[in-house]
Amino acid sequence: MEIGDLPFVPDTFFEDGDLDIEMPDGPYEAIILPLVDMVLFPHMVTPIYVGRQPSLAALEDAVRDDWPLVAITQRRADLDHYPALEELYAVGTDLSVMRTLRMPDGSTSAIARGLQRVRVIDVVQESPYLIALVEPVKETSEDGPLVEAMMRAVVTMFERIVQLDANLTDESYIYAMNIKSPGMLADFIAQAINLPLEKRQELLEMPNAVERLHKVSGYTATELDVLELEDKIQAKVQQEVDRSQREYFLREQMRAIQRELGETDLLTRDVVRLREQLEKGDYPDYVRERAEEELARLAMMPPMAAEVGMVRTYLDWLLNLPWTARTEDNLDLEHAEQVLSSRHYGLKKAKERILEYIAVHKLAPRESRSTILCFVGPPGTGKTSLGRSIAEALGRKFVRVSLGGVRDEAEIRGHRRTYIGALPGRIIQTMRRAGTINPVFMLDEIDKLSADFRGDPAAALLEVLDPEQNHAFSDHYLEIPYDLSQVLFITTANYLDIPPALEDRMEIIPFPGYTDEEKMQIARRFLIPRQVVANGLQEHPPRFPAATVQAIIRDYTYEAGVRNLEREIGNLCRKAARRLAEGKRPIRTFTPASLARYLGPPRYLHERLEKEDQIGVAMGMAWTQYGGDLLPVEVALMPGKGSLTLTGQLGEVMQESAQAAYTYLRSQAERWSIGTELFEKIDIHVHLPEGGVPKDGPSGGITIATALFSAFTRCPVRHDVALTGEITLRGRVLPVGGLKAKLLAAHRAGVRMVIIPARNEPDLREIPKSILTRMEIRLVQDMEEVLRLALVQPCPRPSEEGEAGEGADGEA
Repeated sequence: MEIGDLPFVPDTFFEDGDLDIEMPDGPYEAIILPLVDMVLFPHMVTPIYVGRQPSLAALEDAVRDDWPLVAITQRRADLDHYPALEELYAVGTDLSVMRTLRMPDGSTSAIARGLQRVRVIDVVQESPYLIALVEPVKETSEDGPLVEAMMRAVVTMFERIVQLDANLTDESYIYAMNIKSPGMLADFIAQAINLPLEKRQELLEMPNAVERLHKVSGYTATELDVLELEDKIQAKVQQEVDRSQREYFLREQMRAIQRELGETDLLTRDVVRLREQLEKGDYPDYVRERAEEELARLAMMPPMAAEVGMVRTYLDWLLNLPWTARTEDNLDLEHAEQVLSSRHYGLKKAKERILEYIAVHKLAPRESRSTILCFVGPPGTGKTSLGRSIAEALGRKFVRVSLGGVRDEAEIRGHRRTYIGALPGRIIQTMRRAGTINPVFMLDEIDKLSADFRGDPAAALLEVLDPEQNHAFSDHYLEIPYDLSQVLFITTANYLDIPPALEDRMEIIPFPGYTDEEKMQIARRFLIPRQVVANGLQEHPPRFPAATVQAIIRDYTYEAGVRNLEREIGNLCRKAARRLAEGKRPIRTFTPASLARYLGPPRYLHERLEKEDQIGVAMGMAWTQYGGDLLPVEVALMPGKGSLTLTGQLGEVMQESAQAAYTYLRSQAERWSIGTELFEKIDIHVHLPEGGVPKDGPSGGITIATALFSAFTRCPVRHDVALTGEITLRGRVLPVGGLKAKLLAAHRAGVRMVIIPARNEPDLREIPKSILTRMEIRLVQDMEEVLRLALVQPCPRPSEEGEAGEGADGEA
């Protein structure tokens, strides 16, 4: 019998009567054989593999000189040296070596049987192998009905274990059934069942047979529970496999029969195709379960049933959505910075935020939540194109949805399947087009959403853009959750007119507009080369000198972005392309003088800024969704009854600003030597030109007050000064918003001095240095400082005593 093939059969066990070796009753010296991951019980025959040199020497000497040999288990199996006595357990088993075999690798295999339990008393020899003084461990036992019942219960459980465990033979149960001693039965079953090393050693060290049998009874019950559970799981798995194989076999048979009969209809082919797609695809469990339900319904329907088309369309959407497919992110910061810089000039804050997102995603990919970015700025400032560059930098797919004019909530959430022609919402439709679960998803024109009786799309977007909810986005058509948490959402808006709840879920990144220098760089780096290629002028590209580009910027494109600038450059390139196509001499250079011939007369003249100081005229600054703009305020006085007229389509906020400025003027009339009786004899008309354009906002207070003071004091306002700020009844100047856009507009118009509220000083950090160095920025806190800077000196000074002066009444 080969050692490696030893089964657990009755000839591996013997009773006390079978012993032909006389065992000593008292202490005796024995050679110690350390065992690794193995415990040998008395009355058991077990193969032992010996590989370490000291153990080989101990085994050979014990066999040759007929020395007692005791096998003791090591406390740790990972020792890389021959163990000392303290590294062994205290109790082992005296062995009788029946046969030894030399193995090809130099180790020795021995078949040994356990004789009795022994305990180590002292060390006799440590080298070259251990010799110790040992003494037998006397076993105690008892008889009675309780012991007999316990033995029968253990044997019954062992019978069931033999039936469930393929490693145990039926002979093992027969032999266990014939054992009469409780101690031997405990040792036999402990050797047979699967027990950890520590528990086997614990049983070896127990001298009381009944206690040992009781402990083995508990271990046997646990092993039986595990084997029964394993058998149940295997049976269930086998049942599923058998059912799947049976269904596959029947389905293949059905297909073969249909092919032979030529009866394969379109619906059957669709069902087969969809089932194959479901089996091959990688879908979450809840998606697979829903698809199988719908497939079962579809297979049972008659081909002409009304619901066939609806179910087929639903399955097509369900199986073609990206549920697990994703693209790997490129988290190389240098690559991302290079991509953003090569495609966009300026936009420092937006670029820094994107690089920060990539850095955080690189360091904590699981913890970082998808940030919702909102680019807010005038048209043509590069919001959408920056989104494309972000997708390219990350290596993700880019998809875009325009929300302009969306009124129906179903456009976002989809329609119920009960409606005819129902489809998923735009979010799910775009995700299918993306093909991955982690694209860069741009929602354009989010400020153009509107609501009507069909619902509020902005409210439906809350679930899409909320990182706490979008991991289980619910579309009315799908009716199962869809994970949007890995999508990088980017929204764009021309102005921050977004519902507060929706705005709270987004990080606002402003795009205020470009300076003339930035427009110049953008035109020369991006716009001109692109238009040259788009119009087929690669062989004869015309030159655009800096003066020409500057003239186009100032005279033909009065805007915050560069969209019209590119349009005008494209217009010039088309003129050159026509000349080239007609065989005429190509245009080599576009000069500033030639622009009028090709583009017509200048559309934006700079006379908007007064050339001379004027009385009753002050230049304000306004923010619009298209960028900053200058807004002159005109005040005229005429005989009348003291009425105040406001014209120019002023909104409620600006009308209140004018009322506050007028009240402040009347309260300070005596200090500025303005006769109070004038307010009852003179009508005041405040007008803002371009009356066809509505105007509103809390930033025209000091401009209107300056024009009023100029009209009443007859002191001109400086023509090269622009103002922005709100006024209180006490003359305090309050801060305003949109400062960068306003300063850009003033810079384009050639304003030399800008008066702004002192509390807007922190906003100057975001203004380009090229603008701050070319304009004088004056910070003011009250109206007296404004008048001192804006009015041409000398002019009437406020009286400290508050007495009314002369001169203003007659002039007015």
